[in-house]
Amino acid sequence: MNSLTVEQVLKEKKTHDPDSVKELNLGHKALTDVSCLSKFKNLEKLDLRFNNLKDLQGLKSCVNLKWLSVVENKLQSLSGIEALTKLTVLNAGKNKLKSMNEVSSLVNLGALILNDNEISSICKLDQLKDLNSLVLSRNPISEIGDSLSKSKKLTKISLSNCKIKAIGASLKSCSDLKELRLAHNEIKALPAELAVNKRLLNLDVGNNMITKLSGLEVLGTLSCLRNLNIRGNLISDNDKSAKQVIKLLPSSVNVFNAQPLDKISRKGKHIRLDTDDETFDAHHNKSTEEEQSREDRKSKKSSKRNKSEDEEEEANNDNDDHKSKKKKSKSNPHVDQVETERKEEPKKKNTSSNKFDDDATEKKQKKAIPKEELDAIDDAETSFAEIFARDDVSKGSSGDNIEKKKERSSAQETGLVKVIENNNRNKKKQTEKNQSKKSVVIDLPMEVEIGLGGESKWE
Repeated sequence: MNSLTVEQVLKEKKTHDPDSVKELNLGHKALTDVSCLSKFKNLEKLDLRFNNLKDLQGLKSCVNLKWLSVVENKLQSLSGIEALTKLTVLNAGKNKLKSMNEVSSLVNLGALILNDNEISSICKLDQLKDLNSLVLSRNPISEIGDSLSKSKKLTKISLSNCKIKAIGASLKSCSDLKELRLAHNEIKALPAELAVNKRLLNLDVGNNMITKLSGLEVLGTLSCLRNLNIRGNLISDNDKSAKQVIKLLPSSVNVFNAQPLDKISRKGKHIRLDTDDETFDAHHNKSTEEEQSREDRKSKKSSKRNKSEDEEEEANNDNDDHKSKKKKSKSNPHVDQVETERKEEPKKKNTSSNKFDDDATEKKQKKAIPKEELDAIDDAETSFAEIFARDDVSKGSSGDNIEKKKERSSAQETGLVKVIENNNRNKKKQTEKNQSKKSVVIDLPMEVEIGLGGESKWE
């Protein structure tokens, strides 16, 4: 498609009213004529990049345009845009423009981008009071002159890959300048007037003809400078001269020749600019290590203290057990006497049949007997009288006669009373009954009812 029609535009925007269209994207359509756009009186944004336009006469009536891009067309002039006084952004890069004079009337222009054209000189931009960005790189411009003397709001200027030989005082009015790109030119020195640009942050003068250190002395006055590139100049060809340049730089510079300037040498001293964070980290790590060390020492002391307390408690428990044993012996002399007599008494063997009955009966008794009593039964050194004494004490001295008879009957069945002589079984049985009652009811003091080990220490 070479020529654009109103119907095509309305169909694409799905409307019948040209006045309702405010924005159009017509890029990559190989357009050669856009005169139909004069019908769209309210058009504000227009993208015509990558077409075959040779002029902009078809846009004369689009007086409300604010944003226009005609990148990569075949424009040889900007004729036709003079009346577009509401334009704030104009991008006409990568065309065949030989002049930029037509833009001088665009009083509201904020950004002018005309890179990669054939423009040889910068026209007067006195009327462009709001211009803040000017991109004219890759044009055969040899000088800036006084074209920017009234452009006080410029913050970005790109004039790289031109033929500029000197800057002079051309930028003295640009007091708000923050970014200046002048790489690949023929500049031999930075002028002292550059000191006026106190707010400059980024400066690129790489691949020029600066050979002497004196040509860079003004850099020391740029107190806000952050990024500097001088690569491709003779002054930075070797380390020695580069170090000399570094000594000139203000302390604000942190990128030099596209490399982070974290370690630099100034006046023979090794200085690091970004040590604050590292110092803090080192101090923090050291503090953390010291705190950890203190915690470890406290933990060790606590462990020793706990160990000592445990040992002390264990010793106290052993002492209590020893006292308990003594008290037991004093409070229950009858039991000790019976035990002594039992040790002197000869052991008698049981028959195999009685042994079998004993095992069966023991299993039944173990289920109903508490652990301490079970241990006494399993212990070969424990006397029968002591077993009965334990059982009667746990139940109380006023136990049922029927229960006592059952216990004695069980003892008879299991052969536990085989110590009684066979020739007088009934008589001995009655005698053992009387002795058992006496040892439990009469000889044992009432306080032992709490337990054979004496009065409980637990509340």
